[in-house]
Amino acid sequence: MQANSTSVRFIRLGALMMALAVALGAFGAHGLKKIVEPQMLVVYQTGVQYHFYHALGLIFIGLIANVQTDDKKLQLSGWLMFAGIVIFSGSLYIMTLTGIKEMGAITPIGGVLFIVSWILLVRSFSTKK
Repeated sequence: MQANSTSVRFIRLGALMMALAVALGAFGAHGLKKIVEPQMLVVYQTGVQYHFYHALGLIFIGLIANVQTDDKKLQLSGWLMFAGIVIFSGSLYIMTLTGIKEMGAITPIGGVLFIVSWILLVRSFSTKK
């Protein structure tokens, strides 16, 4: 069975996000210890943790998309999950690296995108017979 374009897109995107999460996690573990305050390192690690979870979620969505072709809710779920990584984790990374605490104000937007993404994933199954 050949994977459809939506499936391939989200599996690739998820794999790229996983590679980035590993790189950023290693940078945080080895490169930031001496240059940021311990509480900011915890903030950074939270960004990496959620980055990992949702990168796996993108791969999961890609695998489901191979079976549930042309499911608009599933596709939207994937794009919202990706946006959540960028906004949630990205804001925590920027806040840690720059010290701009105001970046924390947009972090909840990414969290809401994660929640909506997972709800849409459930909904994509709820409407199937």
